[in-house]
Amino acid sequence: MTSTSYITTPIYYVNDKPHIGHAYSTLAADVLARWRRMQGKDVFFLTGTDEHGQKVEKAAADAGMDPQAFTDQVSGTFRALAQDMGYSITDFIRTTEPRHKRACQVLWEKLAANGEIYLGHYEGWYAVRDEAFYGPDELTERDGVKYAPSGAPVEWVREPSYFFRLSAWQDRLLAFYEANPDFILPSSRRNEVIAFVKSGLGDLSISRTSFTWGVKVPGDEAHVMYVWLDALTNYITAAGYPDDPEAFAKWWPAELHIVGKDILRFHAIYWPAFLMAAGIAPPKRVFAHGWWTVEGQKISKSLGNAIDPRGLVEEFGLDAVRYFLLREVPFGQDGDFSRAALVNRLNGELANALGNLANRTLSLIQRNCGGKLPAPVLFAEPKPDQGVSGLAATWWQDDWEFLSEGGHGDVPANGHLPASEAWLVKQVAALLDEQKFDAALSLIFATIREANGYITRQQPWKLKKDGFDDRAEQVLRRLHDVLRTVATILQPFMPDTMAKLLAQLGVPEAARGLEHLAEPLPAGLALPPPEPLFKKVEAAA
Repeated sequence: MTSTSYITTPIYYVNDKPHIGHAYSTLAADVLARWRRMQGKDVFFLTGTDEHGQKVEKAAADAGMDPQAFTDQVSGTFRALAQDMGYSITDFIRTTEPRHKRACQVLWEKLAANGEIYLGHYEGWYAVRDEAFYGPDELTERDGVKYAPSGAPVEWVREPSYFFRLSAWQDRLLAFYEANPDFILPSSRRNEVIAFVKSGLGDLSISRTSFTWGVKVPGDEAHVMYVWLDALTNYITAAGYPDDPEAFAKWWPAELHIVGKDILRFHAIYWPAFLMAAGIAPPKRVFAHGWWTVEGQKISKSLGNAIDPRGLVEEFGLDAVRYFLLREVPFGQDGDFSRAALVNRLNGELANALGNLANRTLSLIQRNCGGKLPAPVLFAEPKPDQGVSGLAATWWQDDWEFLSEGGHGDVPANGHLPASEAWLVKQVAALLDEQKFDAALSLIFATIREANGYITRQQPWKLKKDGFDDRAEQVLRRLHDVLRTVATILQPFMPDTMAKLLAQLGVPEAARGLEHLAEPLPAGLALPPPEPLFKKVEAAA
């Protein structure tokens, strides 16, 4: 039976147009979803839009539009972004859909039946921008205005409200975190959540009466559900809750929720408490990534410095942008976007390192091997300490260093590279299991640098000129094998460009999975003439 993987992004709030931060979250989820498919898993990849709440109601009013028409319009821009960025989504959910409203109301009724909800009234400091209440000790004050930790202004609110008995879940949440140490990543965020929970949890207001744009509370339509109870429920709605129990059993619990660090509290505290209170298993992991700044400044509407990812794609190419966003910053940390950094990655790593290696290798095969793939290579024996000397010994030592990736494994008898067919794939898989995208890319490009060093030292063009035809073909075949493996495991990051590279390497579309790397391509395979993979960009003066 094929194992499953359910991966989600946050659902994006429709009070503004999408920017680079939105693209970043979904890109990370997309890369992992594509990798899981390459591993043979049945994958469900969800994104969507969060369309209820006071902030959306106000934004619609400011635009002179009905809230539904407003959300239809803005949600469409997020769906278009998913298409433009090449995300391989399974479903795009909107919280205004009937299926979602039903899931919210069924979950509410389950919580109420379990004694987890009661009616009272709420008064406290509320940030409309965050759709969140804050305690007095969390606030700062400037010029007579109080602000939440996020920087959003807060106002004093008093109104009737239903409450979720969150205080009753403090010890159970702490026990859950202890039993599931990888539930929250990175570990620094886990420590923050645990410290917050240990500081004490109060009951949570989960309804509002001061606005109407939201899911009605079952049996009391004067109230609409707190936007976060509504929004978080999207993850189980899309998985089939409550009307398709077979699908829900297949997909839930989710393997991973990818979220921004600003909404970690809702996902790592409120969400597992809601689910466990309703008798539903929590997700397996919540990963909180950092924020992007732009040229050292936080992205904000007032500064007008939001980066449109589609503009970047038009300027630099889709796969270059995808690569840069996950290569530049360790996932989980804050990062700064600059065009200069993007140009440096594109020119230095993609064009010079990978693009040049592919072009040199494939051009040399065209010129020196009649455009035909040389035969698979067995590792040269005997070893130097058994009497081999001169050029043969030099070749043997260089092959061993290259084939074993500097000693990271034994060279197998069939001559395949441990760095590619075994060690590299295994290491990349382990890093992606922990959402260490930048580390995985760093490791792959270390292999590319090794390969560039190998071709420079071996000089297959000179070997051919000096009459060492067999040796030249051995070197080129080994480089071809490395390129095949690199292109295969880079597919989730740069799907279009790696499809082009694999085609130039003569790899059939049906043989581009991880499981095919152990199957050597046949000798004599005709290869097409190579074409450049990346276009270098002139750095701004």
